[in-house]
Amino acid sequence: LKPFWLKVHSQPPPQPSPLSTHARAAMANVPVASLSKEQQDELLCTYAALILHDDGAEIDAGNMSKLIQAAGCSVEAYWPMLMAKMINNVGMDSLVKMGGGGGGGGGGGGAAA
Repeated sequence: LKPFWLKVHSQPPPQPSPLSTHARAAMANVPVASLSKEQQDELLCTYAALILHDDGAEIDAGNMSKLIQAAGCSVEAYWPMLMAKMINNVGMDSLVKMGGGGGGGGGGGGAAA
């Protein structure tokens, strides 16, 4: 008979998919200045949506644009509309629970290639 602790620790822990690990590490370790304009715009809209959500304000293209402009930034006009539409279709609470960034929130596995 093996001791209980030996049974529990006898197998190595499962390793995460190389694709999902790389995607998380790459975004978490990249300075914002080195992101493409599209990635910066998406990040600005994400932050604006999170701020509006935390404040209990309506998450729409107008409020996101105002917040981004108040921060002294600008994005292509379609980004706030696209992001607001996605948030209204999926729900901000669902998106927050999905996680998926470099912060280690929950979320699903990597996408199939």
